[in-house]
Amino acid sequence: MSQVKRSDTIFLWSFLIVGLAVQIVTYIISPQSVISLICGMLGICSVILCSQGRILTYVFGFGQILTYTYICYTESLYGLIGINVYYFITQIYGIIIWRKRLQANNSELMDVVPTRKISWQRMVIIVASIAVVSVLTGYLLATFTDDSQPYLDAYTTIPALVAQILMILAYREQWFFWFFIDVLYVVLWARAGDYCLVAQHVFWCINCVYGFYRWTKALEPRA
Repeated sequence: MSQVKRSDTIFLWSFLIVGLAVQIVTYIISPQSVISLICGMLGICSVILCSQGRILTYVFGFGQILTYTYICYTESLYGLIGINVYYFITQIYGIIIWRKRLQANNSELMDVVPTRKISWQRMVIIVASIAVVSVLTGYLLATFTDDSQPYLDAYTTIPALVAQILMILAYREQWFFWFFIDVLYVVLWARAGDYCLVAQHVFWCINCVYGFYRWTKALEPRA
């Protein structure tokens, strides 16, 4: 991959500053817990770095996962607690995989991972499988737990399991799933009354579009 242009660097920092500012303004207008603010700010840093394909995303990701898990516990969102435990474990694996891809790429800028894409046939199979498992999971959560939002919990948790693996393996199509998930998270946290996290996920939706664009540019030859 070529050196990152100065304009890209300026955009990255501007995008980051806007995202953090949105979190702070939201907290001032509608005060939540300080944990929600910290979680949102860590999340902004993590996803922007991920959209850039930078391995530093995992550093902020660990902090965001820990704070987010605590918030989910206070809201009795058990599916989200489970997915965050999964995130924590897979992030460790993700660092290993991304480092190997960086070393194999021999790029001039060694902190930007090369990406690849999935065929549409495989995407159809993945989407159909996610839909079936999500419905079943929502039913189980509604029947056997006191989950406050069982189906929204399931419809965000199951796609996220797949999206996280696609992210670790550097597949561009992860951004389709994250966009869908983040739209549902906006609804979930609006219903829970945590507007710092609403603002975080609105910003994440925007970042998904940017991330897809960046990861398309970073595709390996014949990926």
